[in-house]
Amino acid sequence: MGKYFQEEIETASREQITQWHEDGLKDVVKRVYENVPFYRKKMEEAGVTPDDIQSLDDIVKLPFLTKDDLRDAYPYGLLALPLSECVRIQSTSGTTGKRVVDFYTQKDLDNWANGCARAIVAAGGDKDDVCHVCYGYGLFTGGPGLNDGSHKVGCLTLPMSSGNTDRQLQFMVDLGATILCCTPSYAAYLAESIHERGLRDKIKLKAGIFGAEAWSEEMRNDIQEKLGIKAYDIYGLTEIEGPGVSFECQEQAGMHICEDLFIPEIVDPETLEPVPDGQVGELVFTSFAKEAFPLIRYRTKDITYITHEKCKCGRTHARIHRLMGRTDDMLIIKGVNVYPSQVEEVLIKKGMPANYQLIVDRVHNSDTLEVKVEMTPELFAETDEAKAKKQKELISALKSMLGIYAEVTLVEPKSITRSEGKAVRVIDNRKI
Repeated sequence: MGKYFQEEIETASREQITQWHEDGLKDVVKRVYENVPFYRKKMEEAGVTPDDIQSLDDIVKLPFLTKDDLRDAYPYGLLALPLSECVRIQSTSGTTGKRVVDFYTQKDLDNWANGCARAIVAAGGDKDDVCHVCYGYGLFTGGPGLNDGSHKVGCLTLPMSSGNTDRQLQFMVDLGATILCCTPSYAAYLAESIHERGLRDKIKLKAGIFGAEAWSEEMRNDIQEKLGIKAYDIYGLTEIEGPGVSFECQEQAGMHICEDLFIPEIVDPETLEPVPDGQVGELVFTSFAKEAFPLIRYRTKDITYITHEKCKCGRTHARIHRLMGRTDDMLIIKGVNVYPSQVEEVLIKKGMPANYQLIVDRVHNSDTLEVKVEMTPELFAETDEAKAKKQKELISALKSMLGIYAEVTLVEPKSITRSEGKAVRVIDNRKI
């Protein structure tokens, strides 16, 4: 198949890309203004109409969209088409019971699959490969995205989902998996398991496509060495599509954005003014090609920088650097979005003080989460048996809320340091 999945698109001239953006921006602004009352109200408040958008430079006239807007509009408030034209939803976790839901038409799904297919081909994949997908399936976008992209390329697809390491390794060996798709921390865990079981000489992996959580260059190098592969970064978010919004090529020099589908911007997170190439800021996307659920100037909260220089691989689409952090308090732990406010909600419901601390670490290349919780004076005076019971209750409630396991440590009342300013709720010891 060669090194491109859609060569004409992936190597388009900057003039062509700009034309896509200008035409797409005018079209999507008109569509949402006419069909989405939520958008029309935001635009009216900003004093802008579709007639004001005549070129790509006019994008700065449009208001930003935030995750709070998505929650306020849940579930159907940002839908740009009749529900009868939608064929799929995907969802991410919410902090207050309201989830972020994305809708897709069949064309939206095809575009998403194409983006993931480009990522697989950019990593050296073709129809002769066996693509082992152990991202989560269901509402999570990781599994479905890479699964459909693998089908587009023509790979034999192993829809493994996450967990059950013994089964993962059995199929990896028996079916000769060549491309591994999962979170980087799970890839590191699989690498350790492969070495422990003496399977290193029995696996045929040549590449890994890893995303959904932050990871360092050191971690990449460690995975590559242990598995004998090249490890590629992939980026996406449920709100605007899923994985495949951008991806690394074999140069491993930044992630190519699918600019035929998205308009990227980098803005100063304080002033919200655009910043030039190479300057670090907040990543903003306009998903102009989405039919069912287009987002305009969506603030991702992800911190990175962008370059429009042509890559040595021949692709012309802009590249973003590996993510460098976030502007909000969201943590990504084991590929799952975790907010301190979710922990606070559980503690309060369980009668605990709202003074707590999250300790995040990475042990043996796997994320860990410890929640230090102050006891009430009444609980502190209770028996060890009563404290153990409360601890188990909190662990269970947090697992239900967060979707991942968190160790709970009960500490003495008023033993967690108070702050005169903003409370220090999170201590992240991961070196990422």
